[in-house]
Amino acid sequence: MRPVIAVAAIFAALTLAGGAEAADHQIQMLNKGEKGNMVFQPDFVQAAPGDTITFVPTDKGHDAESIKGMIPDGAQPFKGKMSQRITVTLDKEGVYGVKCTPHYGMGMVALIVVGKPVNLHQAKAVKQTGKAKKVFEALLAEVPAGN
Repeated sequence: MRPVIAVAAIFAALTLAGGAEAADHQIQMLNKGEKGNMVFQPDFVQAAPGDTITFVPTDKGHDAESIKGMIPDGAQPFKGKMSQRITVTLDKEGVYGVKCTPHYGMGMVALIVVGKPVNLHQAKAVKQTGKAKKVFEALLAEVPAGN
């Protein structure tokens, strides 16, 4: 009788653990971080479809907003409120560009790659200004080749 219970318990554990659970990736909005002033940390995230991204206002005075032309076709754009946490679920594969509206020119941007970067060429074509241009060049170069 005990082996039957043990097998049932193992089966239940494997069934529960085997389901792909969506991950929650935390991105801090900081006045000063590892890469300098006015940054998202981390500023590059690889996620799976269905994962959530939570932008945490560690320091006040920041928001998180998707950049027009830098999200996959069919994906919902998002815009958080100033100094407030925002959590978004990213269901569409592709590249998502994110900016802090007041600090965009200072290079406060992030790049999220969900699954395959199907819109990489489109995202690279979006014109950037200020320091954001240089930061995005480096972030887009991090996208794995061959996807």
